[in-house]
Amino acid sequence: MKNEYALITGASSGIGLEIAKRLASDGYNLILTARRSELLNNLSKEIVDKFGVKVSSISKDLSNENAPKEIYDFCSSNNFNVSILVNNAGYGIKTSFHETSIEDEEKFIRVLGTSVIMLTKLFIPDMIAQGGGKVMIVSSVASFAAPSAIQPLYGPIKTFMNRFSDSLNMNYKHKGITSTSLCPGFTVTGFHTASGVQDEMDRVPKFMVFSAERIANEGVDAMHAGKSYCVPTKTYKFLVFLLKNIPQSVFNLLGKSLAPGRYDKK
Repeated sequence: MKNEYALITGASSGIGLEIAKRLASDGYNLILTARRSELLNNLSKEIVDKFGVKVSSISKDLSNENAPKEIYDFCSSNNFNVSILVNNAGYGIKTSFHETSIEDEEKFIRVLGTSVIMLTKLFIPDMIAQGGGKVMIVSSVASFAAPSAIQPLYGPIKTFMNRFSDSLNMNYKHKGITSTSLCPGFTVTGFHTASGVQDEMDRVPKFMVFSAERIANEGVDAMHAGKSYCVPTKTYKFLVFLLKNIPQSVFNLLGKSLAPGRYDKK
């Protein structure tokens, strides 16, 4: 593999970490970013030892509006040739919409939405100059599902991200740049514990829960193939087919059982 780097946000655990491991096994050098610097440093050393690739890390909180530019500047100053951008960072808010502060909602939108747009906007010109590149946006089956009582903004933001990914393909595919929306269902990660909705997720049927490693591998395969969407596993492909085709009245009734997010094993 030539001197190419993959940048992964939210890379310290869950799907982001598994994507990092898979890309390292494919021979890509990595730039890992997340909030926890010590954990990032330890994971970087583990990946270097196991896969023999170069790994750099930068600790940034994407709820800070300056973080995308700081991440880009870090890559630029180190002459990292970023050919893959994985926008994975995310979390959820447990409190009801009317109880959440405006500041918390703004940070939430910034991490799941605005930072994705800004990072992509910053790296796209370099990808054009390099003759191509890959973008992955880790979305969710929630982008197709009924509204959730647990996290009312989560699904709508993921739907927005899917459409943003579609627009990237429409505008840049002819320049060798493709964008893939990875839309997992319930996945064993730290997402639900961190978001305070673990009790709700513990009630999810086991046949609907999949490993982060499986989700990452299917997503990376789809990204390499230039696919616009990846809904991992036959279970969720079938579910998304139903969600797209069942009547709206039935769709609304499914809201509570199809709450968005990921699943964390205790």
